[in-house]
Amino acid sequence: MFAFFTTLKGFVGAIRRGMADAKFRAMAALVAILVGGTIFYWRFEDWSIFDSLYFSVITLTTVGYGDLAPTTVPTKVFTIVYILMGLGVLLAFLSMVASHAVESRMEKQEAKRGRGAQRD
Repeated sequence: MFAFFTTLKGFVGAIRRGMADAKFRAMAALVAILVGGTIFYWRFEDWSIFDSLYFSVITLTTVGYGDLAPTTVPTKVFTIVYILMGLGVLLAFLSMVASHAVESRMEKQEAKRGRGAQRD
């Protein structure tokens, strides 16, 4: 359990450091896509807000459990476009988070090496 919280802390830290990067902040588009999908499915499929958000997330992450599915042609068309647009934004977001996490780790290692060299 400790490892989970340590990893979560690193993930949150990477996101905080990323907020200084304009490209990273642009990933607010991911939130907009999730909100847009949630509202669309809530309105046009008559699902609850939670079910709509759930479907939006499992669709973008390509999990697709199959417990919910669009039932009309317009919502199926929206889902196709939603997946194509949203998956690219999601992958870009995850790539940026990973990049910032790696940068942070490298900076910590370099700082540790620098302190070790000063002792010699």
